[in-house]
Amino acid sequence: MNDRPSTRLYVEQDLARCASVRVKPEQAHYLKNVLRLGSGSPVALFNGRDGEWLASVDELGKGRGTLTVSAQTRQQSVEGDVWLVFAPVKRARLDFLVQKASELGASAILPVKTQHTIVARLNVERLRANVVEAAEQTGRLTLPHVDDMRPLGELLHEWPADRKLVLCAESGPVTPIGELFSKADPTGPWAVLIGPEGGFAKTELDHLSNLPFVSIAGLGPRLLRADTAAIAALACWQAMLGDWQMRPPVR
Repeated sequence: MNDRPSTRLYVEQDLARCASVRVKPEQAHYLKNVLRLGSGSPVALFNGRDGEWLASVDELGKGRGTLTVSAQTRQQSVEGDVWLVFAPVKRARLDFLVQKASELGASAILPVKTQHTIVARLNVERLRANVVEAAEQTGRLTLPHVDDMRPLGELLHEWPADRKLVLCAESGPVTPIGELFSKADPTGPWAVLIGPEGGFAKTELDHLSNLPFVSIAGLGPRLLRADTAAIAALACWQAMLGDWQMRPPVR
């Protein structure tokens, strides 16, 4: 559709024809004072469950706004299932990393604490806001789940047996990531694991290498920063096993 609205909002309410949707105060402010939309202006809505719907502005006031849903423009579709597991980096780069992981289609964003992790705590609500903004801008129909930081060992202890985990290592006897994905079974869920700036401790690497669901991959001859490594690994997965093999939708 060439006339689809350029503005997309994530909402939590159910979406259906003729439904009235009340937006959050910050969304009302954005529509009214930033975009300067008025009554009748078109807006695309999605909630991660019901696809994408066309709506129009009914009312925008101070801290409030309502829209009326008119027609579905895209049906909900199944997306690739790849988790990003990573040791958090400093704030500005962390915001960037979470935004790009959402753009690249990560289905879950799972920060973990390792022996060399520097960041002590996270503002999870800030990370979730970054995820929403990225999904709105990129046309995603879902939001990745964002978890609070937890110890890596705790996550591994609860790891689902059917989910393959690719450990991105800086050195050692590793398989190039392109080769690993090219020989992999394309079915089933995946995850990529990125370590902290100081790398994993030897005890962590020894434990990971002995887990049956873990494969170790290399990201080339250059030493990548943690946020760059995460983006590169997700891009490789999407290109070889994910939805980058699909043609882009007609917009």
